[in-house]
Amino acid sequence: MKRSRTEVGRWRMLRQASRRKSRWLEGQSRRNIRIHSIRKCLLNQHRNVLLFAIYDL
Repeated sequence: MKRSRTEVGRWRMLRQASRRKSRWLEGQSRRNIRIHSIRKCLLNQHRNVLLFAIYDL
């Protein structure tokens, strides 16, 4: 089935928009993972410090 030029254009624009959105979401999640990993690392450091403070007494 042949599609009209405007239809094809609309379809391409939609596809591009969805691709852009998915890429943006991917970037966001990557950034969030990095933030979470940093927070987790700091928490673990804090826990370790407390552990060793207890054992040093």
